[in-house]
Amino acid sequence: MTDNASVSRQVCGNFGNDKGRLMDILIGVQAQAGCIAPEALDEIAKSLSMNRVEVESAATFYAFFSDKMRGRFVIRLCNDVIDQLQGADRVAAAFRAELGIEFGQTTADGLFSLAYTPCIGMSDQAPAVLINDRVVTKVSTDMVREIVQTLRTGKSLEHLKLTLGDGNNSHPLVRAMVNNNLRERGAVVFAPYTPGVALQRALSEQPVEIIKIIKASRLRGRGGAGFPTGMKWEFTRAAPGERKFVVCNADEGEPGTFKDRVILTEAPGLVFEGMTIAGYAVGASEGIVYLRGEYAYLLAYLEDVLAKRRAAGLLGRDILGKAGFKFDIRIQLGAGAYVCGEETALLSSCEGKAGNPKTRPPFPAQKGYLDMPTVINNVETHCAAARIVENGPSWFASMGTKASSGTKVFSVSGDCAQPGVYEIPFGITVQELLARVGATDTIAVQVGGASGRMIGPSEFGRQFCFDQLATGGSVMVFGKGRDPLAIAHGFMDFFVEESCGYCTPCRVGTRLLRERLGRFLEGRAEAADLDYLEKTSKVVKNASRCGLGQTAPNPILSTLQSFRSEYERCIKKNGTVFLPSFDPGKAVAVAAGIAGRASEHFGTKKGGVKA
Repeated sequence: MTDNASVSRQVCGNFGNDKGRLMDILIGVQAQAGCIAPEALDEIAKSLSMNRVEVESAATFYAFFSDKMRGRFVIRLCNDVIDQLQGADRVAAAFRAELGIEFGQTTADGLFSLAYTPCIGMSDQAPAVLINDRVVTKVSTDMVREIVQTLRTGKSLEHLKLTLGDGNNSHPLVRAMVNNNLRERGAVVFAPYTPGVALQRALSEQPVEIIKIIKASRLRGRGGAGFPTGMKWEFTRAAPGERKFVVCNADEGEPGTFKDRVILTEAPGLVFEGMTIAGYAVGASEGIVYLRGEYAYLLAYLEDVLAKRRAAGLLGRDILGKAGFKFDIRIQLGAGAYVCGEETALLSSCEGKAGNPKTRPPFPAQKGYLDMPTVINNVETHCAAARIVENGPSWFASMGTKASSGTKVFSVSGDCAQPGVYEIPFGITVQELLARVGATDTIAVQVGGASGRMIGPSEFGRQFCFDQLATGGSVMVFGKGRDPLAIAHGFMDFFVEESCGYCTPCRVGTRLLRERLGRFLEGRAEAADLDYLEKTSKVVKNASRCGLGQTAPNPILSTLQSFRSEYERCIKKNGTVFLPSFDPGKAVAVAAGIAGRASEHFGTKKGGVKA
């Protein structure tokens, strides 16, 4: 058995006993020892001169860490809404039958563990599983047997016969069974790119001029909120601080979103160039890419791209001969926590803490990473910034709409002939996008992921832009025969699972909303439940501490608005004196079991089982 304490001591030493690298240390201990046992927590706390409770707080926060030994192969089946519609339940049943265990369990020989996981960024090729950090896409029940038998025999992931994907997915440092499904290349993110051109042009200007260029382009953040990028850079540059940082949010955990995966696979240099330009503009010398743990298979490749940029003089000291300008980037790997997509929770994670959101204000531009001024933009925004410097603000502003300039990269999944990634100028209507992706008989579209909104056919004429339908990129298509309320319930399952639990409105409110929505699906709802859903949703939205809780009620609020008739159809009509949501037989079942006889009124059997 692996000595957790000695492994922990060694891993801590590898990172210079720096408590700021606690996330990397925990990832290393989990990988080498198979778990993070109590003795590991003790040793890490001792080596890093931290309180044990601080270490345990981080170690127990993230889904990819465990205090108990897991199997050599941890099979994580994605169970988001899209995967479920594509047959994830059948795949789950096949894994249960083949391994003889339930989800959450490990086989007796210690070879396999089964677990569910939310969206892993593969909605365009679902159902998908993660086996350790290896992705397997379009999993069928037949594939399940082949996977298990291969791993049992070879006891190595290298023995899996996986067809490599397109583009850089077949790169020697990636070798992933992932397809880009890049359907449309636009003029910004996926256009041909020459390393260093944008950066050279930036260095020929003063930093304040770069910020003016970004502001003139009207670039807004591509994460969904749409805050003006130039203003964010300006605030950070003006904020006092000994050090400043540039952070790239590559934690795209929103269900149905996978565009950043494709950008990082095919255009990582453009992302890093945008970060470097941001560093020059705001006066930062350090950058961090927060890469979601589900994309760990890209880590070696991205590190190689960074190394080549250093060798080419695009990172490091005196970049491209600019005396005094230094900037470098490190990659911080996450460990499975949707809430870390929220920028302050992401910063907490980068600092080696549990990914708890921070109270705002102050905002990251004033006090961010290590309480220093920090620019946080997502992957697509950094790409756009580099292109704007390269081609000029008027070029960028000529695309899209007046309030939403440039292009948008969409992740399209669900009931359509061509799911995948599309880079299209802002202003395209929902109906036009549906036509491009080959969607027919569409009854609903979820815009912006689980935290976005669901719209019906009456709104398909609306445009994708910040003043009509804002989205971080996720567009989920649902065709004829799909149930909007069941889909909303699936999203609420996701939010219940992903709530960090810090504040009561989110921790409790999401569960209450899910339970009440379930009454409609079960035919037990009454008219008053509509009012309950609306009022409780508003409380959760207004009282929650961070963006997760503030957007968690959106599946219910948007379906109440767009599909209210579906709710009304589910309301049970009867003439009894009991509320439709009240099951009298179930209510007296326990008492009947204690009494040892059936209820004379509600027909229960001995033991409390309904007749």
